[in-house]
Amino acid sequence: MAFTLATGSKAPGFSLKATDGKIYDLKDFRSKYLVVFFTCNHCPYVINSDENTRNTALKFKDKDVEFVAINSNSKNTYAEDDYDNMVSRMQKFNFPWKYLYDESQEVALSYGALRTPHFYVLNENRELVYTGRALNNPRHPSQSNLFELDSCLTELTEGKEVTIKLTNPIGCNVKWDGKDAHWMPPDACDLV
Repeated sequence: MAFTLATGSKAPGFSLKATDGKIYDLKDFRSKYLVVFFTCNHCPYVINSDENTRNTALKFKDKDVEFVAINSNSKNTYAEDDYDNMVSRMQKFNFPWKYLYDESQEVALSYGALRTPHFYVLNENRELVYTGRALNNPRHPSQSNLFELDSCLTELTEGKEVTIKLTNPIGCNVKWDGKDAHWMPPDACDLV
């Protein structure tokens, strides 16, 4: 069985604390479409592409698309990825999404998150229609020439079939607790 959740699958539920101190479940996000993405505080791929992600979130907000970010990185591997630093980061940047903390890493495992950032687009039935990257050069977004997340959301919100369902996420690997910083689960592999 593949490590990463297969397209067409129902999204696994979650119940996680956000940087606003509240607990959010998957069902609390009531928009027609939902983008769940795994991120963190320290990764240069995340930091450099956050404004691109913000622009995409704002572009599709009026089309009933909501974004929710999840940090699953172990604070024991990267202290900067702890909850307090998540709160500070949200206060500093005021991102247009909820930022949730998956301290147990159970949600990352249930979705099969590979890297930061790693995006999952869910339709109105909370089925996965796309997983992978937002763009093809998140470390240097100005050099990107493919914007797969935007393309997916455009097709989805226009009632069209999503043509590209899988891409390989590009970024730092998820930092798994008790493992070397570069460790990946044995069954984790490229998506395409």
